[in-house]
Amino acid sequence: MAEKEKLRIDKYLWAIRAFKTRTLASDACKAGRIKLDGKNIKPSYEVKIGDVYQVAKGIERKVVKVTGLLENRVDAKTAVNFYEDITPVEQTQAFKSMFHAPILKRDRGTGRPTKADRREIDDLKDNFFEEKEENQD
Repeated sequence: MAEKEKLRIDKYLWAIRAFKTRTLASDACKAGRIKLDGKNIKPSYEVKIGDVYQVAKGIERKVVKVTGLLENRVDAKTAVNFYEDITPVEQTQAFKSMFHAPILKRDRGTGRPTKADRREIDDLKDNFFEEKEENQD
């Protein structure tokens, strides 16, 4: 792999596949979603091996440690060798648990819910969240 001594943070984040495009990585830096030691960094910041970055991408939060410099975008299996994901387990589990919430759907073509259907749906939702809170106590 081609390794370089100087590499911009936006290019590095794009190369390790943290962002789909370099523009998105650059915009994330400008918006303050990429941090080094709790401080916002510019897209032109030079990456150094051993640096630890906090990357916020939507609701997902990651902590990434640089283990190698990667100039060009490569496949995901290769990209993993150039960074270490040191995100705390609590944050990872909290993010994943958001996707396990029940999704209530109606069959296609059944039309709008009647007043009785609406009451049943509301009761189901209320009971679900009350049971969750009781189990956590």
